[in-house]
Amino acid sequence: MPGSKGIDLNSFLKNPEVQKVTTPFTNDFQERLNFQPHACEVFNFPVTGLENDERYKFDIHPATKKALPHIIDNTVQRIIGIDPPDAVLTKEYTKQRNIGIVFSGGPAPGGHNVIAGLFDAMKKANPKNRLFGFILGPEGILENDAIELEKNMIDAHRNLGGFSMIKTGRTKIDTKEKMALARENCKKLNLDAIVVVGGDDSNTNAAFLAQELFNDGIQVIGVPKTIDGDIQVKDKNGKSLCAMSFGFHTAARAFALNINNLCSDSSSDVKYWHVCKVMGRVASHLALEVALQVHPNMCMIGEEMADYIDMERIEKAKASGVTDYTAFGMTLRHLSRVICNAIVRRAEMGKNYGVIVIPEGILEFINEIQIFIIKLNTIIAEYNQTHDTDFHSDFITLDDKLVYLRRLARFSRENKNFFIWNTRDDDLFSDIPAFFQEGLLTERDSHGNFQFSQVETEKVILGLVQSYLKIRQEQGRYKIGIKPDWFRKTLKREGFDPDYYGPVLFKNFNTDDPFLIAKDSLISIKTLNQELVREEFIGKNDDIPPVIQRVFLATIPKFKTQVHFYGYDGRGNDPTWFDCTYTYNLGLTVFSLIANNATGQMAAIKNLEKDMVDWEPIGIPIAPLMHLEERKGKLALVLERTVVDIDSPAFKVVEAMREKWLAANPGPDQFRRPGPIRFSGSSVDSKPLTLALNNLGRPQV
Repeated sequence: MPGSKGIDLNSFLKNPEVQKVTTPFTNDFQERLNFQPHACEVFNFPVTGLENDERYKFDIHPATKKALPHIIDNTVQRIIGIDPPDAVLTKEYTKQRNIGIVFSGGPAPGGHNVIAGLFDAMKKANPKNRLFGFILGPEGILENDAIELEKNMIDAHRNLGGFSMIKTGRTKIDTKEKMALARENCKKLNLDAIVVVGGDDSNTNAAFLAQELFNDGIQVIGVPKTIDGDIQVKDKNGKSLCAMSFGFHTAARAFALNINNLCSDSSSDVKYWHVCKVMGRVASHLALEVALQVHPNMCMIGEEMADYIDMERIEKAKASGVTDYTAFGMTLRHLSRVICNAIVRRAEMGKNYGVIVIPEGILEFINEIQIFIIKLNTIIAEYNQTHDTDFHSDFITLDDKLVYLRRLARFSRENKNFFIWNTRDDDLFSDIPAFFQEGLLTERDSHGNFQFSQVETEKVILGLVQSYLKIRQEQGRYKIGIKPDWFRKTLKREGFDPDYYGPVLFKNFNTDDPFLIAKDSLISIKTLNQELVREEFIGKNDDIPPVIQRVFLATIPKFKTQVHFYGYDGRGNDPTWFDCTYTYNLGLTVFSLIANNATGQMAAIKNLEKDMVDWEPIGIPIAPLMHLEERKGKLALVLERTVVDIDSPAFKVVEAMREKWLAANPGPDQFRRPGPIRFSGSSVDSKPLTLALNNLGRPQV
């Protein structure tokens, strides 16, 4: 082998320094395995109990009462310490139990510590307690594929990311047949309880399992997991019970670190706009947290798009004596203008680069896109019904479909009672990139729904941005600002008088502006030549002086982008101190709920936004949190997801700092360096910034 002559490879591989390179057990890895998260004070008691907390009320949907009668009357339960416990309570608390646990849905940092916390608590109560992990998610329940989790396996995964100990999957236990099979397999393992670690769908599944297994005496406890941060629980009066699901903080910090590296890159080679799409299809919590962590030049929050009101359009409509009902909710065209204007402003300050953060699901918040989907669904369905044929078979190409839509738009002008597709719809639809038009007109899924997950969000937005920037450039309104000192030095070095050429090149030459902006009329070498000839700086057949041409070309921007998606890397990251500690205490909470015979409850930690000394382990009833939502074309009971509150202090901070973070001025960029993820030491992150700010901004009682 090249380079190996003269080396005793066996001896070389035994060298301690070489072994440091070849072993998977790094110092950081060992430190993580040995880290022992703090437990909430209540778990230091020999026995814990449950206390119903009647202060919290919920608006319960009638359909939930009917579907989940056994668990619908559950209340919020506080974990309390009991010392000394009586003999009856101790006997119940410490009796031998078999508990199953399953991961459901995508991984989230901290899941292994839920298992570790549960394992430690149950073994402390009774060393004979047994914990079984179902392999590959709920499919493991249906296949009766489970392994007993022993101490050595759990110790090998403490404080580590991923769900690799028992894997995960997205199978749903959502039919009578599957429920019956789940019951049968739980009985085969002689389970007293099963723990479902997952997101909104998984905790919904936990509620139905709790209902189904109630008479069998098998308890079901849910654990809130999702990096999207969209499981947040408040009661009907807005009192917070669960401020954030686990995994969110780690994912946001992982994304922030990588995006901060792009901030450094963009301000180093000053030629790229980095467009960073972060996970969050239904809610923009991750984008908001990343913005607070990094201070990107722009951050678009989907919930803000939905609540946007276009006052200019409202006033214009009022002047015409009409009401513009579509002025509520930002349009794609307006969104592209907002981004373009920011890009142009930075370019004028010599900053033809930057970083934009957008949530994965931003298009779902654009009102006109939702309207397009509804209208196109109606058009396609009515066409199929009227003609007893298939729309997609009759109009095979995109052009064929667009011609049909234009025909409908013309018909709307002639027939005032035709509202489905009008000329304004057609104009707005024409603004959308062709590939997205094709996506919106593609075949629906088996339930007739638009397949939103197939849309490349960033391509849609960037397509519009690039089109509008081209228009701005053709108008001479998109220029790179030139430093006056650089201009003067460059011309003098070539023997040219900057004061002679300056007025013909720049519209603000004789001002105190920090950057020189080329005249609007100068948009190409040809227009530069015409201007110099007209001002008699050169003759009609003369060449432009090379130094003048070089200065002019420096004012012409090129919009170059690099697109990045942040999702899977963050969800597989090793957890932060916050998520390590949070999830370990969730595991301890799970056992307290099981040991006190709770079922249909979600383990949670109240007061996460405060210091750990104020954390309160609780059980939250899952059933009252559910509502009817359309899933796969049908109304189904599901756990309601939480979107970003644009009245929250955290959002208000981002909103207030937008102009500063855009840095469309001569000063430096305002990028924040969050640093690497740490779970110990003085610089550890104790909680998500959104939680910290919302707590600071909460009215003090």
